[in-house]
Amino acid sequence: MPASTLDQLVSLCKRRGFVFPGSEIYGGLQGAFDYGPLGVELKNNIIASWWRTNVYERDDMEGLDSAILMNPLTWRYSGHEETFNDPLVDCRSCKSRWRADHIQGVCPNCGSRDLTEPRPFNMMFKTQVGPVADSGAFAYLRPETAQGIFVNFNNVQATTSRKLPFGIAQVGKAFRNEINPRNFLFRVREFDQMEIEFL
Repeated sequence: MPASTLDQLVSLCKRRGFVFPGSEIYGGLQGAFDYGPLGVELKNNIIASWWRTNVYERDDMEGLDSAILMNPLTWRYSGHEETFNDPLVDCRSCKSRWRADHIQGVCPNCGSRDLTEPRPFNMMFKTQVGPVADSGAFAYLRPETAQGIFVNFNNVQATTSRKLPFGIAQVGKAFRNEINPRNFLFRVREFDQMEIEFL
């Protein structure tokens, strides 16, 4: 989408009460947005329609709402700690940071080619759990909703007596610590996912 068209869309969404920049009165927070009166209604209607179509109107689907915080081992054994990475580079000239695979060796901010070597940047948000900040008191905000489905498979199957195959659907928040969030709602740090996994 051309920048001018995207700028017009962002402006229209704000004027009409669909989406506002998050924390705008304090200077905002890149990659965070708030849904206004019309936006929250639209979002809720989309979620309700998706849930009705994919859970209520099907006989091979169960619903789930798993926790946003999960035991850190969930993300280690799923491979997220090692592989949920984007390649990060720094521009030595203007000190900006970029995803290496998005800039083709040239800083979009200043045009410099003086970039650091790409290094892995894990996109999961780490947070403290409990009253003491030590190495054993952390968790990640989930970067996707699928893991909650996978770790609850046995619980869902046992409580519903489902025969394989069947699906589990979930709608919920996911979080990604993006290097450089952009493109309005298309690349943000906090978002809703609607996901189905067939097992």
